[in-house]
Amino acid sequence: MSAHRSIGAAEFSCIGLGIEAQDEMLKSASVELLIARTICSGKYLVVVGGSVSDVQAAIRAGLNKADEAVIDHMVIANAHESIFPALGQSVVLRPEEIGALGVIETFSGTSVLAAADAAAKAANVTIFRIHVAMALGGKGLLMMTGGVADVRAGVEAGIKPVRDRGLLVSRVVIPRPRPELFQEYL
Repeated sequence: MSAHRSIGAAEFSCIGLGIEAQDEMLKSASVELLIARTICSGKYLVVVGGSVSDVQAAIRAGLNKADEAVIDHMVIANAHESIFPALGQSVVLRPEEIGALGVIETFSGTSVLAAADAAAKAANVTIFRIHVAMALGGKGLLMMTGGVADVRAGVEAGIKPVRDRGLLVSRVVIPRPRPELFQEYL
């Protein structure tokens, strides 16, 4: 995956208008399509990466195209670089990297990106999983690890933008998790 400076996401209430908006987004700016798929409860999610101005233009074009179908959207300018591999589920942890476990769950797949960015920028944590909407009933899931104090700080920073939008489901910090909780990521 190429290096990006920003990330943008849009959730749509219907698949057809979401696909049409995706096409408009890709035609309107030089962005890389990171995720485009149907998600739980018949919605459609599009996530793009690229320069700040291109991502802003693409999201704006998608919102204009499918105005009545927009559920949630956001642009994160200068996104933390750890978001991209975690979103692509390509993070592999070494056993020595495992520490405390932090989990943030959001009501929208889009809002979890803001949580991940805030957590990564606020604390020395490893973001190892960003799961958006699929098999989650349209929710978002963020998982991080690191020292206990850093994970607590990361979770607290991560929930702020989500809570401000009224989209926080839960947050958890497990100081000494069992290694089995990380089995899938090793």
